[in-house]
Amino acid sequence: MTLAARVLHAMGLDRHLAPLVLLVGHGSQSANNAQAASLDCGACCGQTGEVNARALARLLNDTDVRAGLREQGIDVPAETIFVAALHNTTTDEIEGFDLDLLPAGVRARWERLQGVFAQAGDPVRRERAARLGLDARAGAAALLAQLRQRANDGAQTRPEWGLAGNACFLIAPRQRSRGLVLDGRAFLHDYDADQDADGSVLELLMTAPMLVTHWINWQYHASTCDPERLGSGNKLLHNVVGGRIGVFEGNGGDLRIGLARQSLHDGARWVHEPVRLTVVIDAPAERIDAILQRHAVVRQLVDNGWLHLWRFGETGLLRHARGAWQPVGDRTYASGHDATEPA
Repeated sequence: MTLAARVLHAMGLDRHLAPLVLLVGHGSQSANNAQAASLDCGACCGQTGEVNARALARLLNDTDVRAGLREQGIDVPAETIFVAALHNTTTDEIEGFDLDLLPAGVRARWERLQGVFAQAGDPVRRERAARLGLDARAGAAALLAQLRQRANDGAQTRPEWGLAGNACFLIAPRQRSRGLVLDGRAFLHDYDADQDADGSVLELLMTAPMLVTHWINWQYHASTCDPERLGSGNKLLHNVVGGRIGVFEGNGGDLRIGLARQSLHDGARWVHEPVRLTVVIDAPAERIDAILQRHAVVRQLVDNGWLHLWRFGETGLLRHARGAWQPVGDRTYASGHDATEPA
């Protein structure tokens, strides 16, 4: 019960629940890909989010769990049903799970959503098409067929670009970013500080997703800046060692680490810009500062410049530098060097 309550509170789903709630994980689809895990969910340890979504849906639909949640002040309406699904990030399709277990009325709601998924997926596929060398002007069915073909092509070295280009993590209400053109470079987490009086959700976000986004950012950063030592070379030459241990580039040598060149370079140019992750939070300064003080790992990332921390202030964005919040226009870095001088 405690786990279910924490999950619902962290996702902001402990109130005002709809009759149908989708728990959507994500995962990639590719064939003959020794680095498939790099395209799946980082928070799920390089796997898809299917297992987590299905397990959580079953947990939250359990009558005994719901009774326990009511004792903790979370009343899930009897008509609310949680459904697990997976976003295929190669084709931008949504697949539902355990649909045969749904009551007829809920299954009808799910079926009505299929047109919404198709309408939402088509412009996303068109946005990604150009980077994949596909015709963004093709018909909806034709474009989807091309993406499905890439996903099932064992000779395809770039089934998708994954998180190449990632640059920032936004922890704020959705209206902060609604309408902005983020070009797929931002991790987003809808967060309302007014609904988090004790700061527990923010603490979870800064000590879990914020760390994961940093790991992802530095995997791409290191593989781009030093591809010979911190990347894994040419995917065409990879040989898998021991089933799951790692890869050789060719038939021997050291185990290669990091991302293959094909995940970072399109054959003519680098598609990932190696910038340190910028985290922007919409929360009171004292709440953020308290979390930094309690968690040395997070504090070290910020103080040592491994990532950049900003917050929404009353009059504009503020940047955390040298232990204090400074206006973004201040050109002095946390290290004490002026932005115009080499560090």
